[in-house]
Amino acid sequence: MPGRLGGGGFEGAGCSSLSPKIARGKSTAEKAIRFLEALKIPEGPKAGKRLKLAGFQRKFVEGALDPANMVAVLSIGRGNAKTALSAGLALGSIMGEWDAQPKRDVLLAARNRDQAKTAFNFIVGFVESLPKAKRERFIIRRGSRLEVEYLDKGGGLARSIAADGRSILGGAPTLAILDERAAWERDKGDTLENAILSGLGKRNGKALIISTSAPDDANTFSRWLDEPPAGTYVQEHRPAFGLPADDADSLLIANPGATEGIGASLEWLQTQARRAIARGGSALSSFRNLNRNERVSTEDRSVLITVDEWLTAEVAPDDLPDRDGPCILGVDLGGSRSMSAAAFYWPQTGRLEAVGTFPAVPSLADRGAADGVGRRYSEMNDRGELTVMGSNTVPPGPWLAEVVKLAGGSAITCIVGDRFRYAEFSEAMAKANLRVPFIWRGFGWKDGSEDIERFRRALFDGCVKTRPSLLLRSAFSDAITLIDPAGNHKLAKARSLGRIDAAAASVLAVAEGARQVARPARQSRGAVWA
Repeated sequence: MPGRLGGGGFEGAGCSSLSPKIARGKSTAEKAIRFLEALKIPEGPKAGKRLKLAGFQRKFVEGALDPANMVAVLSIGRGNAKTALSAGLALGSIMGEWDAQPKRDVLLAARNRDQAKTAFNFIVGFVESLPKAKRERFIIRRGSRLEVEYLDKGGGLARSIAADGRSILGGAPTLAILDERAAWERDKGDTLENAILSGLGKRNGKALIISTSAPDDANTFSRWLDEPPAGTYVQEHRPAFGLPADDADSLLIANPGATEGIGASLEWLQTQARRAIARGGSALSSFRNLNRNERVSTEDRSVLITVDEWLTAEVAPDDLPDRDGPCILGVDLGGSRSMSAAAFYWPQTGRLEAVGTFPAVPSLADRGAADGVGRRYSEMNDRGELTVMGSNTVPPGPWLAEVVKLAGGSAITCIVGDRFRYAEFSEAMAKANLRVPFIWRGFGWKDGSEDIERFRRALFDGCVKTRPSLLLRSAFSDAITLIDPAGNHKLAKARSLGRIDAAAASVLAVAEGARQVARPARQSRGAVWA
């Protein structure tokens, strides 16, 4: 019977022999697949059964070992055998199954030693399942160094290392595996990656970069997926954003092994998804990131709102409430080079709209590259959510005049903004010929905590509705709150290059709308004659 590797392994099937004779003319990928499918599962209920690669695994092996590619990137949900697959390739590499170079060198790199040990243990497990004649050609070191050395065919060595670039400077690996790359510490991880890649060219080496999704677009692993350089093979199993956590079709996109007996079944994934939905918070965020392979932050203790909380506010354009009643304009004026953002809120219906503006220099494409978000700003511009005005700065007066036009004739009852920019607001409103009250609010603990709490309450009560907006999704994903010892919150960025201007403008507008709705209506008193 076919066997399966427990804990996120391969589906297995019968094979004739451990080391099948490879016919001449076979490609490197074909040799690798033949070798992998001759291995035996080292542990689990199907231990001792032979392996059979799933379709998505074959596809990755073919892309990774294509002579035109130096780097192969795989992003897939947890438990789909990505580490086991790469460990099998590492074993074949040091055994010289498709590479005749002497003294082959394989690196198993991870954030720390414990994570690197996972891939090391897979290799050891495969080795221990080999026939005795094969096993005797290996030396396994488990002390201060985690190494597997092969003493035949010119020799090969697989080493496990942590994310410290100094540990491999001067190396010349024939194969490098960067495991769970999205979880690496930013500076040390980039140092290690650069050191590894710089050594690959010496011996025509290859790098396999594998991980579940990073929490944001700025992560180095995300940039490998979004902006792959020449000679890079990318295979990403990530569903569309905004779908329910227990949606079956999208779960299978992130977990293709579920239909081929690898890892968790679809029923188990849906059960865990519903449990995470019921618990909410970090449980739901972690499930989306790890099991659905979505770019969702797993840190929820200080986020302004979670992705699922925000999704409750998004509705189809046909279901969007009308622009009825007074309109409140929340404004976050940008600095000399940053974004200026405005949010319109109609408290009677709960409708929210937002727009952002950048100066023309540098271009949106260059800003996206500098901020680590790829083409996101250009996509916002195509959707009409982000505009460009001015050269090096956004002129406050003309910009505010253009923003007001977007209200479509609705009566703007007030403008809400940062009190420390009061002079700039006054000048801008005068130039835009706006004669409405200006309500200043601080972004510190006092005003900020109240505005954040009112915004959250309005959102949770279903009093905020907006069409799907990439601008707002991006802003809220970068927005966190800092908490003082008394439990007060103030808005802040999750990362230095984050753009939370649209989120700040929305918080100001919705909070003021909540205050206006909460105020009791004044009742006129009839004349009293003495």
